[in-house]
Amino acid sequence: MKILAFDTCLDKMYVVLRTEKEILSSEIIENTETKYHSAFLISTIKKILKKNNTLPQELDVIGINIGPGSFTGIRACTTVARVMAQQLGIKAVGVSSLEILSKLGGENPLVALDARKNKAYLWCDNEIKGAIELERIQELIKNGSYNVITDDRLKKTFGGTSYQEGNYPLGEILSELVLDKLKTQSGNWAELRPLYIQPPPVNQK
Repeated sequence: MKILAFDTCLDKMYVVLRTEKEILSSEIIENTETKYHSAFLISTIKKILKKNNTLPQELDVIGINIGPGSFTGIRACTTVARVMAQQLGIKAVGVSSLEILSKLGGENPLVALDARKNKAYLWCDNEIKGAIELERIQELIKNGSYNVITDDRLKKTFGGTSYQEGNYPLGEILSELVLDKLKTQSGNWAELRPLYIQPPPVNQK
């Protein structure tokens, strides 16, 4: 089985090609001065497939980060995954960025990502809690024994470790979680949806 996993939701883009037993290729792409990293998603996928002498028709599963994160990145990730999976007739599996980052926290992880408006997207006790006020999360951290994973902006508030400080193999972690979720999910591409915990910051009439 060959799995193509990619993530354009966080501050870097991750693209991984793997089998059930090993990582075949892993790429990390950063933003440039003129382009957001998701602009390089298709070209990076083509590069990895060519490098490994793999045709798109030889893929069995697409795995992606469905958010929360950059709204542009979430849309890019989900759209490409759904189109590829539909055209190739293969499975597609989504994983939350909060669950991906929780794997950096060791035992009892707490993940808090900036959600603006004095809130953070929260993962703790092995589940997504939603977009929670910063003061409530501070109390939770104060009264608990969590290993805190956050971003650069909220590290000043929560302490812990910012995932943006290190070159963590988040694409490889995503691919491992995809393998795990295949045990319990159908992988129907039509059921793949972006995870918008709160609506995009766009005013609609």
